[in-house]
Amino acid sequence: MDYWYCMKIELDIEDSAPLFAQLIEQVKTAVLNNELRPGDAVPSIRQLAGDLDINHKTVAKAYRLLERDSVIQAKRYRGTYVHPDAKANCDSDLSTWAKAEIGKKIDELRNAGVTDSEIRIVFGELMNNRKK
Repeated sequence: MDYWYCMKIELDIEDSAPLFAQLIEQVKTAVLNNELRPGDAVPSIRQLAGDLDINHKTVAKAYRLLERDSVIQAKRYRGTYVHPDAKANCDSDLSTWAKAEIGKKIDELRNAGVTDSEIRIVFGELMNNRKK
């Protein structure tokens, strides 16, 4: 295969980390270890899902987040490749940042006397309104 199979992807269904997160972490590690280099082609979502015997939606989610973080880039009708700045972008972790920021706000609300139940209700309402 011509893709990134110079690296071995091993997903552990017993691990508490979701499969998409394991895939993201392994891709980022491969980039940092020079197993994947800028411009290397990556397999299609369908191809990788078949090779790993997992749902294509899991791979699609990992690819979407890797692309968001500029670790990979899709070139319309030509495939998906390792981003030219992938190595520098591997430190990007918006999920961890978001968790920290929301955690700070929750602490602030609790200190103001807002209950956890009230926080959950307001958070749910805000998230539901943003989807519309």
